[in-house]
Amino acid sequence: MSRIGKLPIAIPEGVSITVSDKNLVTVKGKIGTLEQQVNPDIKIEIKEQQVLVSRPTDQKRHRALHGLYRSLVVNMVEGVSKGFETHQELVGVGYRAALSGQILELHLGFSHPIYFEIPKEVKIEVKAEKRGNSFVNLLCADKQLVGHVAAKIRSFRRPEPYKGKGIRFVGEELRRKAGKAASSV
Repeated sequence: MSRIGKLPIAIPEGVSITVSDKNLVTVKGKIGTLEQQVNPDIKIEIKEQQVLVSRPTDQKRHRALHGLYRSLVVNMVEGVSKGFETHQELVGVGYRAALSGQILELHLGFSHPIYFEIPKEVKIEVKAEKRGNSFVNLLCADKQLVGHVAAKIRSFRRPEPYKGKGIRFVGEELRRKAGKAASSV
């Protein structure tokens, strides 16, 4: 991780970064504002439109924290400038999604619909095609949050290996199983 930690982080136009006395990094951009508390051992400097992350020693713990916080700051910068997106597809007969405000209503073959409240930081879009699959698109500045919400939505009905029904990420390849073979007696 130390090689990753040494790389400088370029600050794109329209993004401002501040580091407080207590090692609180705040990144502001057009999509939103993100904050991250950094370990006091790790030093973060801003020089000439670049962010530099440095560590005090070559201990294993410091090397790991060095790469970790550099990656977190890069994700924050990318998140407030471009944002992070996930695309999910509901595959199955009668599987559909509907949106009302920040409440996602999922019909996934159970005897009841599932209602899931989306955090206000996440922008959600549902596309339902006639005689086709429904799609759920999530957009957020926080990479961890959008990944967590996408994983939670997927956990309601994971894709099964026989028919492939369930909630899957667009472009995800599933390992399919053959199923039972008919026996002739």
